[in-house]
Amino acid sequence: MLPEEIYLDNASTTRVDPEVLKTYTRLLQEKFVNSESLYDAGVELATTMEQSRAAIARLLHVKKEEVIFTSGASEANSMVIKGIAFAMMKKKKHLITTEIEHSSVMNAIKQLEEVFGFEVTRLKVNDQGVIRLEELEAALRPDTALVSIMMVNNEVGSIMPVAAIAELVKKHSGAFLHMDGVQALGKIDFDLSQIDCATFSAHKIHGLKGSGVCIRKAHVPIVPLINGGQQEFHLRGGTENALVNILFAKTLRLTLERAEKTRAHCNKLRELLWHQLEGLDQIVINSPKNGVCHILNFSCTVLPSEVMMNALNQRGFCVSAQSTCSSRSRTPSYVLLAMGKSEKMALSSIRCSFSAENTEAEVLAFAAACKECIEKYGTEN
Repeated sequence: MLPEEIYLDNASTTRVDPEVLKTYTRLLQEKFVNSESLYDAGVELATTMEQSRAAIARLLHVKKEEVIFTSGASEANSMVIKGIAFAMMKKKKHLITTEIEHSSVMNAIKQLEEVFGFEVTRLKVNDQGVIRLEELEAALRPDTALVSIMMVNNEVGSIMPVAAIAELVKKHSGAFLHMDGVQALGKIDFDLSQIDCATFSAHKIHGLKGSGVCIRKAHVPIVPLINGGQQEFHLRGGTENALVNILFAKTLRLTLERAEKTRAHCNKLRELLWHQLEGLDQIVINSPKNGVCHILNFSCTVLPSEVMMNALNQRGFCVSAQSTCSSRSRTPSYVLLAMGKSEKMALSSIRCSFSAENTEAEVLAFAAACKECIEKYGTEN
């Protein structure tokens, strides 16, 4: 029997893993002290948090002191982008990014451009949502301070050539390279050895909201955005959210242990839904065929996103249009526009995203619901 509510919005957030939740509930009751306190309970909590930092470092193949805890990837993105820009602005004031970054990256760079006078090159993408490496190479300059490019797009699931980007930036410039890895963690393999900074979020991998990690290599200069004490190597002032930080390590370990099985399962669901939708004349699939395993984005030619989402919601299906951070804007998806889609298609997109908890029966029910919505509410215009 299908559940009353079918959740297909896992790129937005995921259900907290029962093991993570159980541990968090116990720690909330037992470990309420400030991790910076000098009495035994505080020292013990601080020690546990540092053990978790070391565990994250081992899992991501970086050094312990390169792991910085944050409140999430949006903060981590601002920490990296603005922190590096401010550190380099007396010598270098050119930034490179793409037209399809997450809003936390786009708006941080926009602020640097408009308020602090940085020059920005925004790389275009092809119809598959991927940059052209030759355009990145041509954009690199002696005064380029930072290149910020996501690993996996959060709307359509396009996968950037991570290794080739890193090689190119290191070979042809002295710029630092930041990659937003939020939708990549546990979904694709990547190597951080040639990446200067990377950012991740726990709630995308069945962890806690308000929990993120910034990987910042030791050679990267960052001006702190949050001033305070000596927390996080003097880069992020404020009392540590120690329990959330501790749980990131467990969340990451579980994610990576299950990654192969989860990818195979999500790929199967994505292929099934793709097959179901491509048989409908009123559906255009926007995601690239070789995209990430857990995201499938499509547009309906006879229904705008808002109407389709409301109709699906009434039938118990939870999906998104665009990124959740932009879902209330009622503007065309800038990602789809950048990929060459029409404004009508960019206003009609639906994003489905899967986890290990979803089933084939749910996917088939969703496809049937889409067909029903089109037949009931769709009008050619």
